[in-house]
Amino acid sequence: MDSLVKSLEDVFRKLPPLPANIVDVLVGITPWIALIFGILGVLGALAGLGILTVFAPLAVVSGARGFGLGYISTIGLGLSSLLMLAAFPGVKARKASGWQLLFWSEVVNVVASLVGLSVGSIIGAIIAFYLLFQIKPRYK
Repeated sequence: MDSLVKSLEDVFRKLPPLPANIVDVLVGITPWIALIFGILGVLGALAGLGILTVFAPLAVVSGARGFGLGYISTIGLGLSSLLMLAAFPGVKARKASGWQLLFWSEVVNVVASLVGLSVGSIIGAIIAFYLLFQIKPRYK
């Protein structure tokens, strides 16, 4: 697992660094972003699972295919959001363990996006990884 972090860190290290004042702002707001999007993501995942469950019989009757991908993507969203919520205390205390939970939250998000074939989410994940590796040195 550390090898994945190290290999991605090597890739993102080659990109231009953000100015120190922007990194400071990101470090300051990251815990609150994790908390807010964690809560919204869990609520969204629960709503998504409910909607998928209601419409699943209609999808089966109409012969819709690929409906299971919606479940996988929604479960991925929920898991990613739970990891964000778990990261909040550590990120707020600027602990490396909090940063790692945010990293794994993003990895789960990428996997769910690949399964759901969401190009927009993959682009968003690349931006998120860039920002995560910019603030990583501030977490001990």
